[in-house]
Amino acid sequence: MLTLEKLKEMKPGTIFAKGTVSDNSVGINMTGSGNLLRWLAVRGVIHDWAIYCHWASRSFDWIRQSGDKVTSESNIRKLVPCNDEAFKMYRY
Repeated sequence: MLTLEKLKEMKPGTIFAKGTVSDNSVGINMTGSGNLLRWLAVRGVIHDWAIYCHWASRSFDWIRQSGDKVTSESNIRKLVPCNDEAFKMYRY
């Protein structure tokens, strides 16, 4: 569970979670393609954070630089379970 305290303890730029998920209603449904997505969660300069994703054929480095930001609250919380304080620090 991500908390505000854990965010504050991380160094800026830390990738603190990553994985793969299906692009469908069971996964996170970014486009509904059914393909596999790769995602990562990264802490920002202040104690904010964001999740980026793209097709699993892309590297984590590429996704960090050029991936699509996850903006749906349900998708964010599905990928990175977090308390309300940490969620309020999500960078849209």
